[in-house]
Amino acid sequence: MRIAIIDPGSGNLASVLRALERVVAESGRPAQVAVTTEAAEVRAADRIVLPGQGAFAACRRGLDALPGMVDALQDSVLGAKKPFLGICVGMQLMAERGLEHGTTPGLGWIAGEIAPMDPRGPDGSALPLPQMGWNGLDLAQPSHPLLAGVSPGAHAYFVHSYALSGGDPAQLLASTGYGGPVAAIVGRDNLAGTQFHVEKSSLVGLRILANFLSWTPEVAA
Repeated sequence: MRIAIIDPGSGNLASVLRALERVVAESGRPAQVAVTTEAAEVRAADRIVLPGQGAFAACRRGLDALPGMVDALQDSVLGAKKPFLGICVGMQLMAERGLEHGTTPGLGWIAGEIAPMDPRGPDGSALPLPQMGWNGLDLAQPSHPLLAGVSPGAHAYFVHSYALSGGDPAQLLASTGYGGPVAAIVGRDNLAGTQFHVEKSSLVGLRILANFLSWTPEVAA
């Protein structure tokens, strides 16, 4: 198995690499994990991971700057139906557009846009942004293979000020609460994305990554 971690010029690449190498080692299955900027390596991979952190627009520019990468993603993920995992801004790029620093097109793989958060406490006062720290997960689709062994209320590590808005409820796998519901995991077919940092989410994050490695998505022909 080949696992490609795309480097769009941002993201905790070293942390994501270490986390995936750990779950590969613990699984006992032969697999190669590599960080890449090469479209050919993405086309040759069996599973694809797109991390990202910072601003939506900057991450999209970084992705576009890699020759042939967007086409390789479209062909590999939508065409060949390879399992894909977006992390943090990598998950946000799956949406139709982002509204951070202007309007920037996303990949359009899931419904909705990435809009600024406006979290409010019970008294109506503004909550701090970014949403930073450990928040519990409300599992919307607990039977999804990526959530195997993840308990309702399990905590994951978030750092973000923008979140998915106007998404399709059928594509919501889990949410969290921060002045209202916030999309935490989204997905459809062979695509999935986490708003939180799986590589920083301790055993919960490692479990999701392990599930991703063994995931055989059911995709309609």
